[in-house]
Amino acid sequence: MVLSASGLSKSHGNRTLFSNVTFELKGGRRVALVGGNGVGKTTLIEILLGRQDPDDGVVHRPRDLQIGYLPQDLVGDPSGTVLEEVLAGAGVLAEIADDLRRLEARLGDVDDPEHDRVVEQYGAAQSRFEQLGGYALESEAHRVLAGLGFAPADSSRQASELSGGWRMRMALARLLLSNPDVLVLDEPTNHLDVDSVAWLEERLNQFPGSLLFVSHDRDFIDGVANRVVEVSGGSAIEYVGGFAEFVLAREARIAQIEAAAAQQQRKMAQSEAFVERFRYKATKARQVQSRIKAMEKIETIEVPTVAKLKAKFAFPEPGRSSRVVAELKNATVAYDDDPPVLSNVSFAVERGQKVALVGPNGAGKTTLVKMLVGELAPSEGSVEIGANVDIARFDQHQAEVLNPTRTAYQEFELAATPGGGRNLRTVLGSFGFPGDAADRRIAEMSGGECTRLALAKVMADPVNLLILDEPTNHLDLPSCDLLEDALRAYPGTVLLVTHDRHLIRSVADYVIEVRNGRAIWHIGVDESVLTPAGSELTSGTTATTGVTKRSSGASSPSAKSKGSKKSGSKKSGSNGSASKPDRPPGGETKSEASEQDGADRSAGTSRKDQRRAGAQNRAERNKTLRPLQQDVKKLERQWEKAEARVAEIQNELADPAVYADTEKVTELTTDHHLAKDHAAELFSRWEAAVAKLERAEAELG
Repeated sequence: MVLSASGLSKSHGNRTLFSNVTFELKGGRRVALVGGNGVGKTTLIEILLGRQDPDDGVVHRPRDLQIGYLPQDLVGDPSGTVLEEVLAGAGVLAEIADDLRRLEARLGDVDDPEHDRVVEQYGAAQSRFEQLGGYALESEAHRVLAGLGFAPADSSRQASELSGGWRMRMALARLLLSNPDVLVLDEPTNHLDVDSVAWLEERLNQFPGSLLFVSHDRDFIDGVANRVVEVSGGSAIEYVGGFAEFVLAREARIAQIEAAAAQQQRKMAQSEAFVERFRYKATKARQVQSRIKAMEKIETIEVPTVAKLKAKFAFPEPGRSSRVVAELKNATVAYDDDPPVLSNVSFAVERGQKVALVGPNGAGKTTLVKMLVGELAPSEGSVEIGANVDIARFDQHQAEVLNPTRTAYQEFELAATPGGGRNLRTVLGSFGFPGDAADRRIAEMSGGECTRLALAKVMADPVNLLILDEPTNHLDLPSCDLLEDALRAYPGTVLLVTHDRHLIRSVADYVIEVRNGRAIWHIGVDESVLTPAGSELTSGTTATTGVTKRSSGASSPSAKSKGSKKSGSKKSGSNGSASKPDRPPGGETKSEASEQDGADRSAGTSRKDQRRAGAQNRAERNKTLRPLQQDVKKLERQWEKAEARVAEIQNELADPAVYADTEKVTELTTDHHLAKDHAAELFSRWEAAVAKLERAEAELG
């Protein structure tokens, strides 16, 4: 056992956050802590770390346990360079490195009477440093910094110059380099881009210690966690598996509790009917009293709610803008004498489109948004803003500038335009501040509640162009779900900058990938854009070959991308320009067989021969691909069957009654591990079969 707690209870004033919570973090476990805003996730973490005291209960931490903690908000200002701050997390190695630097300064003074002793100390420190792998430490620090989005030149920058988001990344890099026994991360993805989130997933999966983290990012939880603990209704319940498994197991558990509660109510009703019928009959008096006493001893089964907060984000009907909201033509932008941030960017955003912007931080996403809304003029090319375009913007830092002395209603009232027949309290209630919650002071709110209030202010009045910059930061999962629903139903145009891959898949029809000075338009959501290849994760960039990258399987934005949500746009050209395509509808290139047909035709080959050759080519293609396609289908069926078996065992484990039989629990737990391993193996084989089929299709054209 690495870290454990039992009987934990904590209240704030008259409000009980949780009571009688038991928690265990074993070696090698990666536990995601989930729950609504304000339920006490951060409080529970700080109690486990000894930063807060519980009202009741005890926490057990071994004395020599090394814990690395990343809070949501950092305290204090760094003093050294970025690299020095990160290396300082290396513990003993960092101390030896400091000794080496101090001794090196003294080695230059040959007249020092203690010079020989200094040389001897330096040799011993250098040997110790080398034995502990110190000389590989700096290169590892550079790798970690690169994975989190830092450019090589950033290592020598003063850490005090960094913004809050980049300081958070630096603190995360320091923790990862320190390699503690336990990593505790509170919303680690809040300040990351999609590249860095994908890199962090891979890094944490290789972490040998135990991990406890809070996150609202479903993909991140699924990619990292092997346990999920939900804090809800004053308790903390642990589930085996990632986020998808947690949702299934929670639904099964609640269904069983509902069934047990219904059965209890039926029995209570029967007992009450018996008492009422025979209350005044002397021959039944003893039985009546027995039933009454039995009912008094019964503890009513409470059915847990999935989420008490149901913030309903609603958008008023906006005014109608022109068809083209904004169009860039060969736009290039640079600051002062620096190299261009973006070069030769051409595309158009049209009315009603939902467009996500992705790419590493610093690649130019904010610059691109400023050009699209007319706040920044390009140094070359042009930007045209459509007619009747009204803009509302949500910035990821807006929640930080709310006035803490005001109530939620007072802050919202200042942003909302008066009139229109709206009841502002009703509108604010739809954002999760009903009744007395609207009169709570901002200083008393959690980070997620402040984010919801800031979103409410932005969405208070109708607009036809909504720009959201990291809107899910600090939101809980139910609020993220409802934000997704609202954005899908939103009748205006949406520009969405976010690292939340689930939100992008759910909302975006198009993706603009900002990378290497280019802004590349993708139809639909290409998974390779959301999860870049490993070589891109460490550098934050991709190799440029002069060829604009498109959606999978498409040569232009008018081509239908594999796995995309939507297709059929007529945009094409370099960087997604708005010119009409040169290719046939659908944007597909001619196959090698068609090109050969064209050559035969020019040589005078008859149409009959062409058809015969085409049929032969198709037959050969089908002969090659059919067994590969059959393998994919077969493995897919086997994998689905294996997943069904995993779900079946999870349902059995969710039954509280099963834990009365120790042998049965052991048997089910063993079966569950075996079933999960079998399902994972089949999934890997299915992925390999799909990759083999795709390679064959690419080779055949």
